[in-house]
Amino acid sequence: MKVVIQRVSEASVTVDGQKTADIQKGLLVLVGIEDADTQEDIDWLAGKIIKMRIFGDENDVMNCSVQDIDGDIIVVSQFTLHASTKKGNRPSYIKAAKPDFAIPMYEKFVMSLEKELEKKVQTGIFGADMKVSLLNDGPVTITIDSKNKE
Repeated sequence: MKVVIQRVSEASVTVDGQKTADIQKGLLVLVGIEDADTQEDIDWLAGKIIKMRIFGDENDVMNCSVQDIDGDIIVVSQFTLHASTKKGNRPSYIKAAKPDFAIPMYEKFVMSLEKELEKKVQTGIFGADMKVSLLNDGPVTITIDSKNKE
């Protein structure tokens, strides 16, 4: 699994003119799923995301997690995170999992985040044409690949 984590002052997702998610301070998490992903990847990433200290403390030093600040999370599926750009100018998405595998994994990822965060995680709609709006705070943007635990 690959994720792009963005610390936001606000974020929302709109599908067909209707907001499906809307948060203030927290994280916007874009997630790409591949066939090799497992429950272990989900659990590792969820724990890492919830505990990541990227929010300012009383001295404005990044010492607090999304849980520490009682922040919210939006998760958006994004198969394009697995784009291969090695050949030519048209990205290949062959590594991205097909919906029959990706949807259950996406749902498990959201549930794992909710369990770690101890509250509801908002989402986009898997496979929909989503309009994602955000105000990146910092900006702080972090990428993590569960297959490359650094």
